[in-house]
Amino acid sequence: MPSTERALYHRLAVAQSEGRAPSVVAAVVRDGVPVWCAGRGEVAGEVPGPEVQYRIGSITKTFVAILVMRLRAEGLISLDDRLGRHLDAPAGGEARIAELLSHAGGLAAEPRGPWWERTEGSLRPELPDLFGERPLRHSPGRRHHYSNTGYALLGALVEHLRGRPWYEVLREEVLHPLEMSDTTLLPRAPHAEGWAVHPHADVVQPEPAPDTGRMAPAGQLWSTAADLCRFAAFLTVGDDRVLGAADVEEMRRPAVPAETRDRDTSYGWGLQLLHHRGRVLAGHSGSMPGFVAGLWISPAERLAAVALTNATSGLSAPTLAADLIALVAEHEPPLPEPWRPMSRVDPGLVAAAGVWYWGTAPHVLRVRAGRELELAPAGSTGRGSRFRPEADGTWTGLEGYFAGETLRIGSGADGAAGGSRGPGHLDIGTFVFTRTPYDPAAPVPGGADPEGWRGKPDDTDA
Repeated sequence: MPSTERALYHRLAVAQSEGRAPSVVAAVVRDGVPVWCAGRGEVAGEVPGPEVQYRIGSITKTFVAILVMRLRAEGLISLDDRLGRHLDAPAGGEARIAELLSHAGGLAAEPRGPWWERTEGSLRPELPDLFGERPLRHSPGRRHHYSNTGYALLGALVEHLRGRPWYEVLREEVLHPLEMSDTTLLPRAPHAEGWAVHPHADVVQPEPAPDTGRMAPAGQLWSTAADLCRFAAFLTVGDDRVLGAADVEEMRRPAVPAETRDRDTSYGWGLQLLHHRGRVLAGHSGSMPGFVAGLWISPAERLAAVALTNATSGLSAPTLAADLIALVAEHEPPLPEPWRPMSRVDPGLVAAAGVWYWGTAPHVLRVRAGRELELAPAGSTGRGSRFRPEADGTWTGLEGYFAGETLRIGSGADGAAGGSRGPGHLDIGTFVFTRTPYDPAAPVPGGADPEGWRGKPDDTDA
């Protein structure tokens, strides 16, 4: 709608003007399709468009995390493995791979000097050159501490297990399937130059853009708004050629709270999580000298946005991208998916749908497509979760208190789950849910009082 486009362009224009950025380009994706893109300022004398490259900084880390998740999907690693099991690391070998993905490995934030983002990677040709006398700043797994060196090690892990440079692996396994041909290790034309803008005068000077070598997995990549729109669409729903929807969703789950007093942020596996204007966004910010980038997705609304600028500071591209999502959602709320009955009916599961009681607290069990179950409190108290079906006839909780716990449907009157009189009970991690409060026929731990329910007790009931 014209009013939405005007609001988006106004936000972009204000960001470029007030942020004093030489240029900025931003785009919005809805339902996997780019629906808006605009630029402001100049690159080589022209307003930048979706095909102009910018350096994307730490958004590189999300690409590396996907390569690690692919290693897990192939059974080459477990995220619970310690790094040292697979890589002869000069530091961080005791950290679990999952901890490195979520910046909880305890490693120093930056490699040994000089400032790696502005100096050539040839100064740090080998992994031991990244670490000083105190490579660990915290015990692995104890706290979130953002670590660029940790992602350098994850890139080295990919190289070791694949037998070739991490970017070659990325190009073959991720960029090519997603048709992201303009995401590269080094810049190609047309690309923006990175600038430092004087804080108190309207003047600029160029920033260096070195090849950071061993540190490249932490922030080397260049990309375009068009390519990042494709990447955002992938991060929203997955792509079986790269990583399935369930694995991508797993990356978006909070692993650790961020190392900040700001309670609105946390970190998953290679993805930052941001609470912004009433919604939870997943994605990543990125910065290198001369560039700031932001990419966020709102999976629940099937929306995403990217923003790229070529100034070291001033314009917050991550905030701009998050605001663009909010503007679209406010001006044009997403339509819900049309309801359709499921294609295959499991009578036993249909019999299990309805009200169940944990003790005296009512809950409602709903049956969704694909045999997925959804349990929710019917009142103000209780615990709920979605449950994924497993091959052995059980279900696994996906969120909240029941995340990872097993749900089993107990046998009915005829001895079978979902029998002629329906299931007898639900068992979720030893919690027994019954059709009536404390059903004496169900295996409620501790049993039900043989006298059943009664009125107000008097002194003779002692």
